[in-house]
Amino acid sequence: MLDAVSVSLDFEGRKFTLETGALAKQAHGSIIASLGDTCVLSSATMGEVRQGTDFFPLMVDYEEKFYASGKISGSRFVKREGRPSDNAVLTSRLIDRPLRPLFPKMMRNDVQVICTVLSADMEVDPGTTALTAASAALMLSGMPFQGPVAGVRIGMIDGKLVVNPTYKQEEEGTLNLIVAGTIDAITMVEAGAKEVSEDIMLEALDLAHKHIKKLCELQLELVKKVNVKKREYSEQPTNEEAEKAIADTITEADLDTIKGVTKAEVKDKLHVLEAKLLEKYAKQIEEEVFTQKELMECLDTVFKKRMRKNILEKGIRLDGRKDSEIRPIKCAVGLLPRTHGSALFQRGETQALTITTLGAPGAAQIIDTMDNDETKRYMHHYNFPPYSTGEARPLRSASRREIGHGHLAERALEPMLPDKNNFAYTMRVVSEILSCNGSSSMASVCGSTLSLMDAGVPIKSPVAGIAMGLVTENVEGVLTKGGKYVILTDIQGMEDFAGDMDFKVTGTDKGITALQMDIKVKGLTVEIMKEALTKAKTGRAEIMSKMLEALPSPRTVMSPYAPLITSIKINPEKIREVIGKGGETIQKITAECGVEIDIEDDGLVMVTAPNQVSGEKAMNWIKSIVMDPEVGKVYEGKVMKIMEFGAFVEFTPGKQGLVHISKLDKKRVDRVEDVVKVGDVIKVKLMEVDREGRYNLSKKDAE
Repeated sequence: MLDAVSVSLDFEGRKFTLETGALAKQAHGSIIASLGDTCVLSSATMGEVRQGTDFFPLMVDYEEKFYASGKISGSRFVKREGRPSDNAVLTSRLIDRPLRPLFPKMMRNDVQVICTVLSADMEVDPGTTALTAASAALMLSGMPFQGPVAGVRIGMIDGKLVVNPTYKQEEEGTLNLIVAGTIDAITMVEAGAKEVSEDIMLEALDLAHKHIKKLCELQLELVKKVNVKKREYSEQPTNEEAEKAIADTITEADLDTIKGVTKAEVKDKLHVLEAKLLEKYAKQIEEEVFTQKELMECLDTVFKKRMRKNILEKGIRLDGRKDSEIRPIKCAVGLLPRTHGSALFQRGETQALTITTLGAPGAAQIIDTMDNDETKRYMHHYNFPPYSTGEARPLRSASRREIGHGHLAERALEPMLPDKNNFAYTMRVVSEILSCNGSSSMASVCGSTLSLMDAGVPIKSPVAGIAMGLVTENVEGVLTKGGKYVILTDIQGMEDFAGDMDFKVTGTDKGITALQMDIKVKGLTVEIMKEALTKAKTGRAEIMSKMLEALPSPRTVMSPYAPLITSIKINPEKIREVIGKGGETIQKITAECGVEIDIEDDGLVMVTAPNQVSGEKAMNWIKSIVMDPEVGKVYEGKVMKIMEFGAFVEFTPGKQGLVHISKLDKKRVDRVEDVVKVGDVIKVKLMEVDREGRYNLSKKDAE
């Protein structure tokens, strides 16, 4: 483009280009990233300080535009893009997670990153291109962004690792891994897999990081070509007087009293120290030497530091567990009488009630996205109500977090679902988080396994999930060389908040089915990740044994309230006969039998019925339609029309033949009406099928 500065490299046979200076010039940083014919515009803008916030207000949005793939979508009346699709929400989170740790922790300026897909070649997912573009835009913005960071997707096809796989390769492969990282280390991992081993996963991570380095170096090359001006920003200062007050009042012994198995115990003991501080420093708060909020924030900081120190130096966790110890587990199934399957999974204070509903194939979700149209026969929806953490707040539609956690749990079970030809049901699983103290998404995975098994879904293998944590010696997020670190198994909420890593791992006894890793430090070594995966495997096995005590295998008998599905494979050429003219035949079957019928292009016919009688009636009807009539066989048929030369009889559904007047009776017949009338049910024998495919019937030969 005109006035543009660009850099390029060959990325696995496709040209990858970063270009700036031509578009979105009022944004503080803007990039056009292109890979083949896919183009993503990423902009980065910094606003004013958001007053009264205690977090970094980073906003990341990934925008799918239908024009990018040459589509006009929507309803008949609305053609504008509406609310973001689940895929757009998940990609926004995917971009946000590796960017956020690379900003100063105390930064309080609004920062917005928008990634807009302008062109999509329908070959490769634009998500990782958008991630790299977002980093490049921030690098050019002058913000205090400690990048660059880049994203790479790895697949495994026929046992070989493939960088940047196509959509088709993703579907056929056994691994779909997205990795983000800096030049020095990996910072984020997201994966779906079909029982991939820990060794293969580590090999894939290593391969991804080699290509991440190339993309990071490309960004640095672009930065050298552009005059980047540093922007002023604001960090929330720490009140030194409040820090001194904490140091003068709260001892390490005081902090060590803050422990307990439950969140309530920890909060109660923390409130004792808070009350002590408020009583002692009421005058200073009144004179505005520091605020109550600043005092509590300082207490929170020293408590967090002490908790980390106890883990690193003494191996003592907040609830008294050892580093590899899992909280007590309780499992129950079949709790709700009218649902098709239900399970309760409890680990410590985290409690997930998971419900399975089975439906007809036609109940599958239709997804209309920028890339393609598809259907989903398995859905997992995760709900996180405010009471689960003892809070009171308005209920809203599903949050980004809820969509993300639901997707992770869905991904964990998906490879283990039965094939559609063997189990035609549409499956919807809902996880209601009733109580939460960390690892609720992994509780959803375990609950999903038990709930599906309780519903009689013949999953290939049960899946368990666990969240691993990490506490390290680090300086401003950079790991100390040779410093101590402790990997924690089954982290609770406070350990997630105060720790350096949240590494969720799900899988069967054979391998990994899903991964999600987020870190707060500036990268992890391969050794730490290898140890975390090894400990996660051990933890999963322990959890699995507890789950299988509640229900060892899928139930062989389904709920009496679940619909019954029977299927038959017919000749695809017979589909039109089942449907009938204008859908007349299929509508008649569904109306008279009270069933739903779904027909695939390959001839798979699935009948969903409320009971066995209705299902058998509809299935027999369909069989009679697609069955080729046998010459010499006697059928019972209905007289449909009378002519002078004979009667037309429907002897199988949708098939009529002629009984000539000479074939009506053994004695001579002068008038057809003397023997049969319209509506009569008579027995006829198929005598022949003539050259034109017409059926010649005989009543007298059937007697």
